[in-house]
Amino acid sequence: MDGSGGTLRYPWDAPPEEGVAIEIADGVLWLRLPLPMALDHVNVYALDDRDSWSIVDTGIHSRRSVALWEKLLNGPLAGKPVGRVILTHHHPDHVGMAGWLMDRFGAGLTATRTSWLMARMLILDEEERPTKQALDLWRAAGMAPEIYDARKNARPFNFADTCHALPVGYTRVKEGDVLRAGGRGWDVRIGNGHAPEHMTLWSRDDNLVLAGDQILPSISPNIGVYPTEPDADPLSDWLASCDRFAGLARDDHLVLGGHKLPFTGLPTRMRQLSENHHGALDRLRAHLTTPRTAGECFAPLFKRKIDGGTYGLALVEAVAHLNHLHQAGEISRSRRDDGAWLWQMKG
Repeated sequence: MDGSGGTLRYPWDAPPEEGVAIEIADGVLWLRLPLPMALDHVNVYALDDRDSWSIVDTGIHSRRSVALWEKLLNGPLAGKPVGRVILTHHHPDHVGMAGWLMDRFGAGLTATRTSWLMARMLILDEEERPTKQALDLWRAAGMAPEIYDARKNARPFNFADTCHALPVGYTRVKEGDVLRAGGRGWDVRIGNGHAPEHMTLWSRDDNLVLAGDQILPSISPNIGVYPTEPDADPLSDWLASCDRFAGLARDDHLVLGGHKLPFTGLPTRMRQLSENHHGALDRLRAHLTTPRTAGECFAPLFKRKIDGGTYGLALVEAVAHLNHLHQAGEISRSRRDDGAWLWQMKG
């Protein structure tokens, strides 16, 4: 969902070009890698550890990414090796090249325990057809019949499609730890909702915040429910994280996110990220005066057309909002003959 507006300020009006770096601050470089999807890029940060680099997130694994990494390593990264990869969370656009960098340089990996476990498990878990659990979730959500029919026998997306194999072994970080990189001490603050145990790093020595996808400008990260945990309520985790980070936010913080542009105005953005979902929940409550499936709840949640490329993300986010209201005791659900849940406000 969109969260643009407010008093956010953007010190850079354009991202680095492919193979080029922008110096954000002493010892901190901003790089950008392409993605083959609507959100067509991911931001990567290089922290100068004098004899080597710590790389925060990595992009997907592809021939194009390998070529761009070679260009970056021989160009703005000045021929120094990568000593460590720091993983904010387990999604493919962040972990995809981590194993390649580790193999290439013998680099270490620093991550939260859940991020590492999820990444390694999902990269190893290659499926040729959707699982029964995935089909059950799609039917329960009321997936459009034409989309369900197209997907039920098709090879689903696998992490292995865009992620290099991830070697065994990592260094765990957790809430309250201090990580040293790029000549700074960084407080480790853990968020949830978009991804479990999502790492953010808050500099003790200046105003930098490495936020991954936990804090983005102009867009709100996807909050979804998946076949692994169909009754999950990630939206509660997300809203709790927003409230906690709001208490840490300063207007001068320079937030370096996983997508879009670096920005300041973090207190405003934390308020927007929370209000986006509270507003969506209010619209959803009004929509559920009539029984609806999750697939019939896109209009109040997103206020824009959902096409084939975004349908899957929209569906899992709709389920997340419905699960949230259901577990709060505000709505009830009943099975339709085709297996879909019909959700409705109580009373």
